[in-house]
Amino acid sequence: MTIIDLINSYLQIRRATGYDLRHAASLLASFGRYCLEAGESRIGASTVVAWAALARSPGERSRRLKAVIRFARYAKTIDSQHQIPPDGVFGYLKRRRVPYILSPLEIDKIIEQALRLGPAESLRPHTYATLFSLLAVTGLRVGEVLALRLSDFTADGLVVRNTKFRKTRLVPLHPTTVSGLERYLARRRRVQGRDDCFFVSLRGHGFRYETVRSVFQSLVNAAGITSGAGCRRPGIHSFRHTFAVRALEACPRDRDQIGRHILALSTYLGHAHVADTYWYLEATPQLLTDVLQAWEAYVKGESE
Repeated sequence: MTIIDLINSYLQIRRATGYDLRHAASLLASFGRYCLEAGESRIGASTVVAWAALARSPGERSRRLKAVIRFARYAKTIDSQHQIPPDGVFGYLKRRRVPYILSPLEIDKIIEQALRLGPAESLRPHTYATLFSLLAVTGLRVGEVLALRLSDFTADGLVVRNTKFRKTRLVPLHPTTVSGLERYLARRRRVQGRDDCFFVSLRGHGFRYETVRSVFQSLVNAAGITSGAGCRRPGIHSFRHTFAVRALEACPRDRDQIGRHILALSTYLGHAHVADTYWYLEATPQLLTDVLQAWEAYVKGESE
């Protein structure tokens, strides 16, 4: 089996488990061509590093390397002579920017500004107020909310389909959220349109992401919400970041309960890896303090 055959087999299996892999497929196709031109029939660590080094930026070199490492682990189960290259060759450490966490007052101001949007007495202000409220109370991704259909609002909650990782999940809703969505639907049903999108424009069509993001920024400016010097500005993903951080701040103190709480939150948010949820632990001083206190208590208990 050639390296290209192995790549196709690997991608087929990963996609069958729900992964999109568009970027990974492009990288592995490039690596396969490189091996073919070099006359390589098996994965060699030096070959992988040489190919990855062709990328212009340190970040892209690291992404190339990681993509082939995952593939090489699969290939080695088929032929032990394939080599798994070492990680960290390029010394690149991904740093995620600290997210902007919205206060309850700031969220209220954004919703208030949304209700002031024109045209007066139209569906538009209620659409944006409900949309941003839903983002705030559920932590859903913006794309997931924009992709909602009328049939996705069920008695059990929201059915979020074909998400970022091509999976479907059920998101339970608080009774107050259900009431808010029902009030919006009563107005939304008066709008004629062929789309069955849950949130629609005045013309009855679904929204583009850039349109919603632009409206959000205008509402933030109108509400007078600004970031401090050197700090990140509020973005439309701040709703999701804020939801995750507040949920972690409400985490129980017991170690076993903490593990279950974080795992449940990771599943609820639709994270592919629980490590994506752990990242939020460094988002606020309170969470960092909680982590430090938990560590100190653990060390003290071990020493006694």
